[in-house]
Amino acid sequence: MSKRQAKKVFGLIGRNVDYSWSPLIHNTAFETIGLPCVYTIFNIAGPELVGDALRGCRALGISGFSVTIPYKKTVVPFLDELSPEAKAIGAVNTIVNENGRLSGHNTDIAGFAAPLMPWADRIRGKRVCIFGNGGAALAAVEAFRVFFRPSSVLLFVRDLNKADEMLEGYDHRNLVTPCRTGDLDLPLGEQQLQECSVIVNATPIGTVGRMDAVASIVPSGRELFHRGQIIYDMVYNPLETRLLADAHAAGADTVSGIEMLIAQAARAFFIWTGREMPIDTVRTVLMREIELAGAVCRR
Repeated sequence: MSKRQAKKVFGLIGRNVDYSWSPLIHNTAFETIGLPCVYTIFNIAGPELVGDALRGCRALGISGFSVTIPYKKTVVPFLDELSPEAKAIGAVNTIVNENGRLSGHNTDIAGFAAPLMPWADRIRGKRVCIFGNGGAALAAVEAFRVFFRPSSVLLFVRDLNKADEMLEGYDHRNLVTPCRTGDLDLPLGEQQLQECSVIVNATPIGTVGRMDAVASIVPSGRELFHRGQIIYDMVYNPLETRLLADAHAAGADTVSGIEMLIAQAARAFFIWTGREMPIDTVRTVLMREIELAGAVCRR
């Protein structure tokens, strides 16, 4: 590679996402393989600026983006085409710029499913539940439908109107039963949660740097989890959130969002470069950096 060769630029579109490990993941992969690429963060202050950002992407020749909360749906109208997965849920987490033509993909669906595969038999035909009303939650719904075929998906939201907005245009909404998070204070809501084989947090609650960083999606001090359940937190910083700590204490199996982060990133990396991500190297570097940052909550 010529020292004067310009690097391809990739980045993360989000809001207040300086905490993200995505730059470390992708830059480690680029450097390990020897690709002339660099990955950075683009914080966008509000949804009204997303269109300007993507027009700037075309003009500057930025090669691609990851997209995170809260813009996975916001970017869709500004793209030229969508992959089948992105079209199915109307949400995008990966953008490719090919000579000014922007295509949207969704690697969250397969990325979400990857760490659950060892428990597929425990999920198939059982009820599962998801907390959240955004693109990440809908990706989890689609992943359950495609890979695991549960009997039903309970969708816990604060506002049922938000659930309707999320499911608008989704062809398989009959699989989903919206519930209010307030119902968890009632015996029926508590029973519904206890009967779920998998409980998923698809909200940013519990993320380092937020006002609710030490909070959980469910009330602490209640016996809502039990052995045999799988508790999956899409939050990946810290590795063990309050939700996962409570679930672990109850004897449930737990999945950290770092597993989904790596799996979906590997798929995005392949879409951008046509190369397989060196996952073992990436995982080693990432875990060492997280340890150094003190992000691991030790039991």
